[in-house]
Amino acid sequence: MPERTESGLQPALSAAEPAGSGSPATDFAWALLTELVRRGVRHLVVSPGSRSQALALAAAELERLGAVQLHVRIDERSAGFTALGIGVESGVPAAVITTSGSAPAHLHPAVLEAHHGRVPLLVLSADRPHELRGIRANQTTLQDGLFGPAARLAADLDAPDEATDAGTAAALAARAFEFAVGTPEPGPVHLNLALREPLSAPIPPAALDRFRAELDAETARAALPAAASALPAGDPVAEPTHIERRIGTVVVAGAGAGPEAEAFARAGHWPLLAEVSSGSRFGPNLVVAARELLGSPEWAPEFGEQVDRVIVFGHPTLSREVPALIARPGVETVVVDPVGREWFNPSRSAQRAFAVHTDDGAASAEERRWVGRWVHASRSIRDAAESPAGSAATADADAAAAPLRSGVALGGHVENFAAQREYVATEFRAIRAPLTRSSLMQAVWAASWPMDRLVFGASRLIREADRVVPGKKIPVHANRGLAGIDGTIATAIGIALAAPEGAGLVRVVLGDLAALHDVSSLFLGVGEERPRLQLIIGNDGGGTIFDSLEVAQRAPVDAFDRVQYTPQDTDFAAVAASAGWAHTRVTTRGGLSEALTAAVTGPTIIEVPLPR
Repeated sequence: MPERTESGLQPALSAAEPAGSGSPATDFAWALLTELVRRGVRHLVVSPGSRSQALALAAAELERLGAVQLHVRIDERSAGFTALGIGVESGVPAAVITTSGSAPAHLHPAVLEAHHGRVPLLVLSADRPHELRGIRANQTTLQDGLFGPAARLAADLDAPDEATDAGTAAALAARAFEFAVGTPEPGPVHLNLALREPLSAPIPPAALDRFRAELDAETARAALPAAASALPAGDPVAEPTHIERRIGTVVVAGAGAGPEAEAFARAGHWPLLAEVSSGSRFGPNLVVAARELLGSPEWAPEFGEQVDRVIVFGHPTLSREVPALIARPGVETVVVDPVGREWFNPSRSAQRAFAVHTDDGAASAEERRWVGRWVHASRSIRDAAESPAGSAATADADAAAAPLRSGVALGGHVENFAAQREYVATEFRAIRAPLTRSSLMQAVWAASWPMDRLVFGASRLIREADRVVPGKKIPVHANRGLAGIDGTIATAIGIALAAPEGAGLVRVVLGDLAALHDVSSLFLGVGEERPRLQLIIGNDGGGTIFDSLEVAQRAPVDAFDRVQYTPQDTDFAAVAASAGWAHTRVTTRGGLSEALTAAVTGPTIIEVPLPR
């Protein structure tokens, strides 16, 4: 009897137990995929193709047995980002399967994001055998090494034959999984699999029965090993770097920082400058108005210019002020990065620490003043910038409410009926007020809860959220590895597909161009799972993020609008209808509130027109 793996399932068949389908491609595909399941893979994403049919059909059999969830996508780019989202949510790689030729090239954007974002991902690309390469055979190119240094492991496999045993495939699967989840850091792995005809055959009943018995021994899929958190905890040998407590220090949390950044800032009694996608944007030391305090002429002399040490967690990408601070002469920088081969280092002089700790103890009076000044100044800036709803109408409502607060109440009735009527009228005006980016972001943030997931696209809206939303401990993701515009919808769908049972709603916030760039991901095939997902499109008619750049002031207006702003007038209601998504268009605060609190049973688009 073969020994059991750590998962509890038995290892792949040995050479003495051949699968015997009559198709070496099928035998190899079955052994490879079943070993990935043993290692913890629970999601397979397939795009159709002929050369990859053995892998695709084996994936379908595994789904039929209840071992995996299978997701089929027509567009390989959408398939790649769907797999990326699954890895983001679960910490375990999904395997994405493509045919040969241009198909795996469409995965390159997702592979690059997985590389820079440190997300586990497995790419299984079918290929022509070696005798068909280099002779201009149909649908054949150089796939070996296609993703270059982005792949943690790249293997080009000779086409299996009758002499290839299942142990070869199992060993390859085990090695691929190990590299994907982190040695030394999580990321993409590429297995390029040459396959000869016959390209598929039915999997022998004996092979199916053996694997079914393994599943039954674990009481089927419900008892398979949990797919959460295969990511490494970092270097287990490295000693934590001691950071002495002193004023002049701030903690910066970028994408992926997690709650450790908040805990460290609190332990050291330091201001916490946490980006909205950091996972650290909460706690008593949070400074929301970091950009103003670091960079504005009014505030920087008393705050940003007093900083002489920065402790960085994660990957900051949402402001210019943080890199400028770190690059300033005389500022010491410690970057906490437990796994990366590269780390955030705009000054090129930062110290890298695998882990950090500081002294315990209550804050001194000087430390309390240091962190308190930052927190209070941040609150003052935000309060002055906008009222709670961010509109003049709400300010009018507050003014109208003043007589009510000061009036005399008799028997539960307000004596000043004129003031009451004015208050109600003003409140209605506030509800009907047009939406701004600020009010949109605050409404979405307020409507999201710890069981939800909030996904941001690379657009102007994530920067607006970073500027205005208060502290709140909710799961937030954005593809900030490369901060590309592509794949946001597919990534969010992958997150929704991998979310545990009982998880809340997945909300996606992105601009109109980011939505159009990934519009193919709206089209889910017949029979494919349609997750509960709310896609919120801030439609300002083009790429207004470029309006804030210096080029907008220098370039000819017509040329700038055409090649930078790139105007669009897409009918998103028609797009939603053709893709089978619900659609609503809201123009007021009241309408947005109603849309955000409505029951969501499937994929839904909320379109919010915004001024340029």
